[in-house]
Amino acid sequence: MLQKLAIRNYAIIDNLTIEPNAEFNIVTGETGAGKSIILGALSLILGERADSSVLINKNEKCVVEAYFDVDQNVRFQKALADEDIDFESPCIIRREISTTGKSRAFINDTPVTLNILNKLTALLVDLHQQFGHLAIEGDDFQTNIVDAIAENAEERKNYSHSFQQFKQLEAELKIRITEQQSLQKDSDYKQFLFDELLHSNFKKNEIEETETHLKQMAHGEKLIQVLTLSNAMLEDSEQPLISEVRKLTQQLQSISDILPEISPIIERLHSVHAELKDIHTELKSLEERISIDPIHMQQLQERLDLGYRLLKKHGVQTTSALLEIQTDLENDLSATENLDKLIEEIKSAKESAFLSVKKLGEKLSHKRKKAVPLISKKVTELLHLVGMPNALFRIDVSDVEYPNEFGLNSIQFMLDANKSGQFQQVHKAASGGEMSRIMLCIKSLTAAAMELPTLIFDEVDTGISGEAARQVANLLQSLGSHHQIICITHQPQVAAKGSRHFFVYKTSLNGKVVTQIRVLQPEERITAIAQMIGGEKPSEAALQNARELVS
Repeated sequence: MLQKLAIRNYAIIDNLTIEPNAEFNIVTGETGAGKSIILGALSLILGERADSSVLINKNEKCVVEAYFDVDQNVRFQKALADEDIDFESPCIIRREISTTGKSRAFINDTPVTLNILNKLTALLVDLHQQFGHLAIEGDDFQTNIVDAIAENAEERKNYSHSFQQFKQLEAELKIRITEQQSLQKDSDYKQFLFDELLHSNFKKNEIEETETHLKQMAHGEKLIQVLTLSNAMLEDSEQPLISEVRKLTQQLQSISDILPEISPIIERLHSVHAELKDIHTELKSLEERISIDPIHMQQLQERLDLGYRLLKKHGVQTTSALLEIQTDLENDLSATENLDKLIEEIKSAKESAFLSVKKLGEKLSHKRKKAVPLISKKVTELLHLVGMPNALFRIDVSDVEYPNEFGLNSIQFMLDANKSGQFQQVHKAASGGEMSRIMLCIKSLTAAAMELPTLIFDEVDTGISGEAARQVANLLQSLGSHHQIICITHQPQVAAKGSRHFFVYKTSLNGKVVTQIRVLQPEERITAIAQMIGGEKPSEAALQNARELVS
């Protein structure tokens, strides 16, 4: 809801403030007093472009500032968050035009572009000139209107929830298929590499151990010679070292009773003797293990060559690193298989979600098709009341091949303005004045069911009078009981129905003619409406008529 509009240094407005109430606000005044200029200033808040020609005082900037109560406007709050703009209430929207013509826009003191300003303020203010040729062309508006009047809120909610689930599965499936395609590009090659490593069947540290073993076999004769000589020195020579140590131990034991201090030495010699025996055993084992079998050597060489080739191929240095690559390849191939299974699961879930969407969409479509003849009839009747006696309004509901966010239908508002038998889309068939009245009729049917922004009608009653003007007034008043309405009018029937009456007038200020506005008190309002009926000096009959209209 618009709480306050402050305008400074715009056209013939020096300084002006409007504070409309939450219901039906009327703006009247003589032709040329500045009513359209006020709308022009407001259009700056809505993102319209401007230049320095609007400045009344070329030495000061133009500032238009609007305060909106947005506590209950969830859509606007979400839109602010999407643009990373802080939420504040009231939300202050400001437009500045410098003396050079440079324009800046701010929402809660955050600079924004005109595109963002236009997008966000569309959720706050609906100025019928813009609305008639833009919003009504959108499927969302026309569908929302039908669903609101047909009381499809529950069906629409269920469908939207199901459709979102379907779209999420559709998006996930697309991501997974892209991932699958990426993996499949390398899958065959990875399978080849994995099979090669698997068939090579290398064990941990095998290449390193084979390398050592083969080196030993290459020097086998020397190794056997050294080990044989070493074993002989320990056990098999004329004076083997093990026997000599045993003899030495026995000699020293013969004097241990006389020289007790020698006992620790004897114990150490026992240890040396035992250690030498162990060394001899191990050397004997090593000697027996040394092989110089050429066939075995050839087998080991082939094994080592395979290991070297794989190490070079994969750019690693050790058997462990090669085995890690094998594990990684196995995991990648397993992931591809798991992804294939996941894709099949998502496809199945998507098919189920699609069937659910279709079922709910068909239910929604049935209710829409059932409701549109009655809606069309009601709008046509209202159009006849508001000065379009030859108009025929029709809503066309056609089925679409693929579900969309609104259901299984495409909805078009059609109009035959003169009973010609030729229906066209409303925004193409109606004039500007007719469009505003059509929108008034449609919105009046949805007043209690839909969230609407502040609605501004600029002379919606142009070209009508009498009963048609009274019906327009009744519709505006009814709409104002649910939404904030600001209406510029020249019709006394409309002005009389307002809950707050603003009067726009010109006055002289410091030698300049400027536009001012004020709220009329009850008696002033009677006089203003009487002047709309009977001229500058209304008769008593005109005054009485004005009182009857207001009552």
